[in-house]
Amino acid sequence: MKKTNIGGQALIEGLMMIGPENIAIAVRRPDGGIELDKKPAPPKTSVTRIPFVRGSVNLFRQMVTGVKALMYSADIAGIEDENEEYTSKLDLFIEKLFEGKGKDAVIYATVVLSLALSIGLFILLPNFLVSLLSIRKEGAGVIVKNLLEGLIRIIIFFAYIYLASMMKDIRRVWQYHGAEHKTIHCYEHGDELTVENVRKYSTKHPRCGTSFLFLVMIISILMFSLVGWHSPVVNALLRILLIPVVAGVAYEVLKFTGRHTEWPIMRILSAPGMLLQYLTTREPDDDQIEVAIMAMKNVIVDDDSDKW
Repeated sequence: MKKTNIGGQALIEGLMMIGPENIAIAVRRPDGGIELDKKPAPPKTSVTRIPFVRGSVNLFRQMVTGVKALMYSADIAGIEDENEEYTSKLDLFIEKLFEGKGKDAVIYATVVLSLALSIGLFILLPNFLVSLLSIRKEGAGVIVKNLLEGLIRIIIFFAYIYLASMMKDIRRVWQYHGAEHKTIHCYEHGDELTVENVRKYSTKHPRCGTSFLFLVMIISILMFSLVGWHSPVVNALLRILLIPVVAGVAYEVLKFTGRHTEWPIMRILSAPGMLLQYLTTREPDDDQIEVAIMAMKNVIVDDDSDKW
């Protein structure tokens, strides 16, 4: 089985695939047709090739690309005209704040605010809650505090994913997520990309972004334990400073496990992330698989530059 570094992101009624040379976005139009947008992938720089540094850099670039793709898919799918509930209060606030300053400003503001909210919810809030407990800050108390902080972080993360999965519109996004994984599996197994062939593969994939997020949760417990336990302000600053390090390590672990899925130890390491995908993926229908295939076909290259 060949392994590819092609990855994707589920969108609103569509899918984005990112290959070594191109990015392809396929979206199902309201009239039933498929709209395709294909453009060159952002060029790799020296920074994006440095191990343990490229993780946080690629994460930010991926978030910017993902927000652009989401906005595009919403336009093509006719969401903004037909269903205003997709426009959140945060979106309205950002648009008003950056009104007249260009679309790119809105996109970058969305990414920065999303990161800030994520850090507040998944990093700072668990630390603050544990700080309220009467546990000593020395010796074994530091280990206990960090373990409790990590446990609360994982619980919040699972609760967030679970509650999101209850929304009907998010479940459709999860279906496209499943179509993405099935299509990549089909390509990696060397089968022709047809709906019938793609349908038989799993919706779970070891290189999934969901697995990356779970790795971040686990690695953060280890990293934060190394810096001890201090006042809430110092703890917050140390955790914010360590986020790029945690993301960099998680990125390298995910890439390594993706290249060596046949190793038993790698299967053990990727198992929690694979289990989490039972929440973040759903079985797609044939129309959704068709969209995923179109996006995939438009990022495949003739040489081996898309393979590990």
